[in-house]
Amino acid sequence: MNSSLVGNQSGRPFCLLAISYLETINFCLLEVVIIVFLMVLIISGNIIVIFVFHCAPLLNHHTTSYFIQTMAYADLLVGVSCLVPSLSLLHYPIVLSESLVCQIFGYVVSVLKSVSMASLACISIDRYIAITKPLTYNTLVTPWRLRICILIIWLYSCLVFLPSFHWGKPGYHGDVFQWCANSWSTDPYFTLFIVVMLYAPAAFIVCFTYFNIFRICQQHTKEINERRVRFSSQDGEAGEAQPCPDKRYAMVLFRITSVFYILWLPYIIYFLLESSNVYSNRVASFLTTWLAISNSFCNCVIYSLSNSVFQKGLKRLSGAICASCTRQRVAKDSSTSRSKRSSNGCHV
Repeated sequence: MNSSLVGNQSGRPFCLLAISYLETINFCLLEVVIIVFLMVLIISGNIIVIFVFHCAPLLNHHTTSYFIQTMAYADLLVGVSCLVPSLSLLHYPIVLSESLVCQIFGYVVSVLKSVSMASLACISIDRYIAITKPLTYNTLVTPWRLRICILIIWLYSCLVFLPSFHWGKPGYHGDVFQWCANSWSTDPYFTLFIVVMLYAPAAFIVCFTYFNIFRICQQHTKEINERRVRFSSQDGEAGEAQPCPDKRYAMVLFRITSVFYILWLPYIIYFLLESSNVYSNRVASFLTTWLAISNSFCNCVIYSLSNSVFQKGLKRLSGAICASCTRQRVAKDSSTSRSKRSSNGCHV
């Protein structure tokens, strides 16, 4: 995925995703547009999510809000880190060496990706405990335990990808730099290490917990409906089917998890193929990498469209911003009118 500019015989820059080039442009225009566009969406979307969580206290009643906010902060940092390859593609001078910037950038984005993946696994575990052990849930899942769990997630993610500085490339996030694409190769043993320590456990936990969550919810719904039908037949009234109370919220989290793995699956597959020397294509590497990074914005969209409490918090936040703008406008207009009156008085 070498998006760096490589001079050719004609003197024009060579960029993988360039369909055509203007004579006045000597940088990877299409790649810069893609990265900057994603960067703006990711940063703005996650800032909104963070503000809504702080402005809507009802959202913090769910313990999963701890992990969702953790994902929002991690995704926000992903968007901020995208500024590094953007400056590189624009030929902005970098103080540090390209190899060091490349390694740091790849490590940081890999850690943030790991935080999101581990947070999704913890969310599924939290919902599994809430459904399987509702009576003891509040004693098992406490705020201080959640904070410790989040701290462990960050520390574990940092440690898992720490060997990348000496062992091999952890992914393809840094390949916008020429050194990353040409000189920093992947190691199959390091790839296996990441799969065993991160990808496989997270995927197994998510599949196991959500499978059992929906199975239990289906069973609960069936039992509730049978009871309603039994009692309604005795009273002579028809009973309506009632879904499992936890199923709707679990569906929101399941959508977030599903989109995460759908967008990251092409990247993971290519990562495995490239590490095993089966298939290598820099265009495919660029597209799969930034498709996966786009997930940092998709979480905001899914949660805002699926959670009614979040929608209310978003409306409250937008209403507060509009009210503040209105007050500032009224104050400005009143001060302007007063200044006009005072100036007219001086002329009289």
